Amino acid sequence: MGSLDKEMDNSMDSNDDNAVAIIGMTGRFPGANDLDTFWNNIRGGVESIVSVSDAELAQAGVEPALIAHPGYVKAASLVSGFDLFDADFFGMSPRDAEIMDPQHRMFLECCWEALEHAGYAPGTRTGAVGVFAGTALSAYLFENLFSNPQLIQAVGSRQLMLANEKDFLCGRAAFELNLHGPAVVVQTACSTSLVAVHMACQSVLNGECDIALAGGVSIHTFEKRGYLHTEGGVFSADGHCRAFDASATGIITGNGLGLVVLKSLAAARADGDTIHAVIRGSAINNDGSDKISFTAPGVDGQAAVISEAQTIAGVSADTIGYVEAHGTGTKLGDPIEVSALPQAFAATSGRRQYCALGSLKTNVGHLDVAAGVAGLIKAALAVKHG
Repeated sequence: MGSLDKEMDNSMDSNDDNAVAIIGMTGRFPGANDLDTFWNNIRGGVESIVSVSDAELAQAGVEPALIAHPGYVKAASLVSGFDLFDADFFGMSPRDAEIMDPQHRMFLECCWEALEHAGYAPGTRTGAVGVFAGTALSAYLFENLFSNPQLIQAVGSRQLMLANEKDFLCGRAAFELNLHGPAVVVQTACSTSLVAVHMACQSVLNGECDIALAGGVSIHTFEKRGYLHTEGGVFSADGHCRAFDASATGIITGNGLGLVVLKSLAAARADGDTIHAVIRGSAINNDGSDKISFTAPGVDGQAAVISEAQTIAGVSADTIGYVEAHGTGTKLGDPIEVSALPQAFAATSGRRQYCALGSLKTNVGHLDVAAGVAGLIKAALAVKHG
């Protein structure tokens, strides 16, 4: 994403016409169900990846042979509250809520919470509110519902599909909260939630909506389970994600959700909204085939998109004090990212070793489709708190 600049005054500059304000945020993260706890964990260097005991693994149904396997890593990155949902609040029947993907439930709750945080709880304003987000595949459907043939027969396969299909994430939120802007599900793997933010910014700036919700949700584990590490794979050998560290051995996947509420900076100022941070520019691209595989990053592609975002934002690399990176803790990805950043920064700055670099994944693991927006919220909180 582009530069996040702290609001110091109400003056306008030449780039403000294309600037978007973050006027509300919310999230559900490992070890933090609210933003204050999330920020305190970041400031305190808290690692919210938990160890899982053999007893907990057995209770979760993990086979004894797997628990005893020397490569089985007993660590997890989890969120709480995915099993709690006030169906009556949203006018749903208990049965409809029961068969709905917990990702959809938590997303719906957080859409309300994010708008409320921005001062625009559903039903309190007119105008178009867009929803741009993505979700992981429904583990709940495959692990919990498909194993219950009586339930499938009682509610029907079509109802199960409607309640769990990721394509309906944003449309359901728009329906339940009576939102009249675009409702667009975004799916671009790990970049999903940041691409959703980019698309939401464009929609706001193009006048398609007055306010936009943007983010992502990934809840793929409902019990305390570990994972099997294999030599040469992407998963950490010991349950820790060490971004940009020589001792890094890979990622640990985590659960999480993040949402930001976006509005044009001019409109936010005019309406007296609380402005937590400002997005002055964003860009998206693809590496094409200029990399070793389609799942790998590429130096030139990353450098190009960073440079494009800076150009759109009108921001010189000299003025950037912190970069929240993808930073997965893998031996392939991190060096490529570290190579791309100075390549991009060199176009507008000759300085060296002046800009801080970080990655939220060391704290909470890799949140899959929600990883990008979680990092954006961390950066916005850093801006907000100075």
